[in-house]
Amino acid sequence: MKHTDNYLLQAQQAKAHFLTYDQDALIQKLNLAHDERCLYPVMLGQTYRLDRKTGDLERRKGADWISANTFAQVLTLLDLVCDSREDRHPAGTWKNMTSFGLMFHQNLLEGTRDPWAELFEARPDDFRRACESLGGRALDTTADIAYAIELFDGLEIALQLWFGDEDFPANLRTFWDENALMYLRYETMHYARGLLLDFLKDAMDN
Repeated sequence: MKHTDNYLLQAQQAKAHFLTYDQDALIQKLNLAHDERCLYPVMLGQTYRLDRKTGDLERRKGADWISANTFAQVLTLLDLVCDSREDRHPAGTWKNMTSFGLMFHQNLLEGTRDPWAELFEARPDDFRRACESLGGRALDTTADIAYAIELFDGLEIALQLWFGDEDFPANLRTFWDENALMYLRYETMHYARGLLLDFLKDAMDN
């Protein structure tokens, strides 16, 4: 429960931080759909509404709006909305996620066994369909399956799935556009990756 409380506290702090921004400037910077009550950013192909008075976050699901006040969604989206640079632009060049961070984080991403890779390897057709349901485009690589999926405002994440064999386990590699840090912090990249994987699993199961 202590960890959950800490996550909720950080999400509340991020919302309070959002409320200190000039929202008209954010609308102009990102060309955001908006009305008097909410801003309507799009992340991972999902339309969100961000309450302009409270910072509360909801996500469109069919004809309904559902709460999106999870740690990963709040931290990722508010980082993108509030702190992406004015001059942000995709470079069009992929960079392995492990190349952005410190050795400690690289070790976290390069474990010998990857449950996500094993899940996607076991259900390759479902994995492809899930990527496409989020607007993913297939990439021509030497990986067994590879897709690029837009996170936000032209910034893409690429997933490369390599099937296992008798010598190596299945492996899922994550690549970002080389200019990703114009859009979000390195720490937030981990939240965004986790959010993408959760969305893919949900799409595969539903």
